[in-house]
Amino acid sequence: MVKEPQESGIIASIIGYCARHAGVTVIIILLCALWGYRSLIHTPMDAIPDLSDVQIIIYTEWPGRSPDLVEDQITYPLTSAFLSAPHVKFVRGRSFMGLSFVYVIFNDDTDIYWARSRVMEYLNTATSDLPDGVQPTLGPDATGVGWVFEYALVDKSGKHSLADLRSLQDFKLRYWLESVAGVAEVASIGGFEKEYQITVDPNKLASYGLTLPQVAKAIRRSNNDVGGRVLEIAGHEQFIRGRGYINSVHDIERIALLSSKTDVPVRVQDIARVSLGPAMRRGLAELDGDGETVGGIVIMRYGEDALEVINRVKQRIHDIKGSLPDDVEIVTTYDRSGLINDAIATLKLTLLEEMLIVSAVISLFLMHFRSSLIVIISLPIAILLAFIPMSIQHLNANIMSLGGIAVAIGAMVDAAIVMIDNIHKQLASDKAKTDRKEIIITAIQQVGPSIFFSLLIITLAFVPVFALEGTEGRLFSPLAYTKTYSMGFAALLAITLTPALAVLLIRGKIHSHQSGLNRLLIKLYQPVIRFALRWRVAVIGITLLAFLATFPIFLKLGSEFMRH
Repeated sequence: MVKEPQESGIIASIIGYCARHAGVTVIIILLCALWGYRSLIHTPMDAIPDLSDVQIIIYTEWPGRSPDLVEDQITYPLTSAFLSAPHVKFVRGRSFMGLSFVYVIFNDDTDIYWARSRVMEYLNTATSDLPDGVQPTLGPDATGVGWVFEYALVDKSGKHSLADLRSLQDFKLRYWLESVAGVAEVASIGGFEKEYQITVDPNKLASYGLTLPQVAKAIRRSNNDVGGRVLEIAGHEQFIRGRGYINSVHDIERIALLSSKTDVPVRVQDIARVSLGPAMRRGLAELDGDGETVGGIVIMRYGEDALEVINRVKQRIHDIKGSLPDDVEIVTTYDRSGLINDAIATLKLTLLEEMLIVSAVISLFLMHFRSSLIVIISLPIAILLAFIPMSIQHLNANIMSLGGIAVAIGAMVDAAIVMIDNIHKQLASDKAKTDRKEIIITAIQQVGPSIFFSLLIITLAFVPVFALEGTEGRLFSPLAYTKTYSMGFAALLAITLTPALAVLLIRGKIHSHQSGLNRLLIKLYQPVIRFALRWRVAVIGITLLAFLATFPIFLKLGSEFMRH
């Protein structure tokens, strides 16, 4: 005669309630699983976690100046100004020929847009200490892993020069792609930037008594549109304006600099040669050994779904193909979506294989298909539920986060296996043929609380990982989060869904709680246990010697791995 179920504890009471209201429990769990599935399909995907710092880049251009002058006049004043900004961890500066880069790195938990606002505030104050005409520029709201797509413009016909392709990239294609949702910036690389070049003859300049600043000022003032007043003519308003924007080399050549003694204007063409040529460049882009090319780098905005952004960029490129000049083709040179899809597919296959192997082993040892269904059903539901807090926390699906689920799969089914085994044992040993449901409830309540708290202990095993900071924390925290979520939901399902499914699925006659395979393995394993207990001192000694002998090897392998 089986004892009446003891429901003195909270866990035992939950088990009893869920078992007696199996239909309601299954419906609630299925609704939560649908919520998890919705979170799964909306989870951002990437290949790896974002390991970059909360970093704001300030870019400043001061053409023609040496690196030491740029360091003294721009980089040093800016880095000094940002040292006192709130939540700033590091400030780094780099000076180049005519260029200055300042990297302001904030604490890990700082919101990037709050950080950009603080940088703008301090930048307004620091700009007054910079040379006249120098204007710092804030970098895009992207991270170090925002480089998600790259393309090149190819013209195999030779009709378009590198300057023409660069103009197409800078003034058309770049803006078409920057309008795509999730794109922070499209950076141009390669080719030649067109510019008007004025080569001044110093002898002629001196003969007219002119200076280079005077020539530059005259050209700058001539490149301008001015507005006038409105005249009413025949009942209509006519707007008067002066149009003076430079459109050609000839327009620059006719710019007047001063009047000579004979009231003849001195023009730019009298003291200089004006031409249209390429701007000075510090690098180039080359494609597949076929020569120089022009391309663009698509930078993803912070917090966006990399896979979705890439797909939107590809769709925009497909839509604008008809607007490109003849014989110009956009060739993809880097596409992270392939890496993302391969990484996710590999982990999906691994998860599926683990689920199938676990289900097959359970079915083989229990020798009761309906009982194995309890574990087979609980496993994917626990995984789906893990995506709910992932979505709330804005964790993306990558190698590390999905790897946490793969690590947890083996332990997620332990509770259901122990409970089912005890149910089979109680049903097989019941001689009085009492109420089957009460036998199942009692069997689960006997082991349920212990299994629940043991799973919670396993769940907390990765808690120390959350103490990691910096790059290590950003790398391993997704794995710890998903593993913890999966194990936590597995523990909850063990005391809610497993009792409900056990009542609904475990039917028919249970002859024995041990299959023939189980009995065979027990007979083979018992001599090993007896030998280990009888010669335990020798076994412990051999184990320690083997550990000490192999420890230097593993230590060397670990150091080699970290070095590479």
